Amino acid sequence: MEHDRHRQCIRQSNHFHTCLGLGEAKARVVFPLSPPSITARSSTFLTPATRSRDCYFLWWAVEKLKPVIAYSQKTWKLSSGEPMHAETGYWRPKPDGTVEVVVAQSTGLVEVQKGTYDAEEKVVKLRSELVGNASKVKEITQAIKFDNGELCYVVEMATNLTSRLPHLKASLKKL
Repeated sequence: MEHDRHRQCIRQSNHFHTCLGLGEAKARVVFPLSPPSITARSSTFLTPATRSRDCYFLWWAVEKLKPVIAYSQKTWKLSSGEPMHAETGYWRPKPDGTVEVVVAQSTGLVEVQKGTYDAEEKVVKLRSELVGNASKVKEITQAIKFDNGELCYVVEMATNLTSRLPHLKASLKKL
C-alpha cells in the first residue's frame, strides 16, 4: 500500500512537471530551461535585449512520500553579462493538486507560497503565506502558464503603501 501511494505521488509530480512543460520527472536529473536556451522575451521593466534567464529544476523524493523539486533561477543583462537577480528554493507538489514553494532571493527576501497546479490547463497559481525580510512587501501572487511552447508568468505584489499591483510579467521561449 505504501509503495502504491509513493507511486501516486511520483505520478502527480510527473503531472506537475508536464504542467510546466518540462516533460516527465526523472530522479536526480537536472531540467535546464536554458543555459541560456531560454530568454525573457518581455518584461514590465526590462526590454528583451537586456535580460536573460537560467532556470533549473531538479526532482527527487525525500523519504518515500515527499516529492521535492529543487529550483534555481538567475537573470542577467545580455549586453554585459552583469547579474541582476537570483533565487533558489523548493517546490513540493502534492497528489491533491496543491503545491508548496519555499524561495530565497538574492535580495534577502524569503517567501513561503502555497497554491494549486492544473496539469491539463498547464497552470500554476501561487500566493504568499509568508514574506520575510521585506518590511514593505505584504503579499506576492504568481501565475505561471505553459502555452504554445512558452512559459509565461505574471507576478503581482502588495506593499504597505499599495494594494496588489502587477510587478513582473514575462514570456520565456526556448531558443
